[in-house]
Amino acid sequence: MKALLSIDYTWDFVATEGALTTAEEGQKIETALVQVTKEFIEAGDFVVFAIDRHEKEDAFHPENKLFPPHNLAGTTGRELFGSLAPIYEQYKEKTNVYWIDKRHYSAFSGTDLDIRLRERHITDLYLTGVCTDICVLHTAIDAYNLGYRLFIVENSVASFDPVGHEWALRHFSGALGATIV
Repeated sequence: MKALLSIDYTWDFVATEGALTTAEEGQKIETALVQVTKEFIEAGDFVVFAIDRHEKEDAFHPENKLFPPHNLAGTTGRELFGSLAPIYEQYKEKTNVYWIDKRHYSAFSGTDLDIRLRERHITDLYLTGVCTDICVLHTAIDAYNLGYRLFIVENSVASFDPVGHEWALRHFSGALGATIV
């Protein structure tokens, strides 16, 4: 069984004026990311929207020392970007579509993602979203350590750091045994 993880494709990470944006790089993957997401949903495969959620007054979160405030609860910055938003709205009531609020880079850290995948007998994970070398990478590392087979949808991942993006793609295949599709 397979699942697709759609990681952090939100306004703050993709819009030109987003707080921590991949800008043009993130915008270039929109069509492919939306297409693969729709294909998985319509095929009945499990699709997880793993979305960063931060609180404005959270003085203890380590990312506050590294990045400007982003994906704050209750703000436009946390909304899905572009044509992915209506896809989610159209299908969000289906039993194979699931939203996870995540507080850390990895979609597994502090969430019930592993339980949701295992109860559905998921073995193969397809990863999409941003940032290739941060949240997608940390999710992939946790998935690898939990024994999932990994597939990175290359035309559906992006970063604001081109060097980091290329390094992460090599790391996925070289160190995590992921298949780049």
